[in-house]
Amino acid sequence: MPVATVWRSRTRQSPAQARTRTRYEAWAGAAIFAALFAVTATTSPEQPGHYPACPFRAITGYACPGCGSLRTLHDLAHGQFTAALTHNAMLVIILPFAMAAWLRAVTGRTGAVATPRWLSYAAIAVLAVWAVVRNLPAVRVTVTAA
Repeated sequence: MPVATVWRSRTRQSPAQARTRTRYEAWAGAAIFAALFAVTATTSPEQPGHYPACPFRAITGYACPGCGSLRTLHDLAHGQFTAALTHNAMLVIILPFAMAAWLRAVTGRTGAVATPRWLSYAAIAVLAVWAVVRNLPAVRVTVTAA
């Protein structure tokens, strides 16, 4: 059982308290993301020394599924959508879904979304395929800097 489930079950919150807590958590997450997005927008990931290197890439030499995310966020902050797609297309695709999940939490809709089990497996499979495909020589684009 996840730690959050155990902790929340012991606090015995009413449904209204749970919705309020979810809203606070969603807004806190949005504030943290906005602050990190602002830092990424003002400090270019292309300049060495500002951000740590990806440990997976440092060890293996291959890009992980998240490699290029800082460059993608920097490009999106500057309105360079095609450049963002070249750095990490998967992040660009996932961001609208993350925003929808955030809006669901802010509006106070608690509980699990009814999704089929195969969708979870499909998402994991897509990430695994993405990790392999993005490292093929024919596909490798600007994710060369560490």
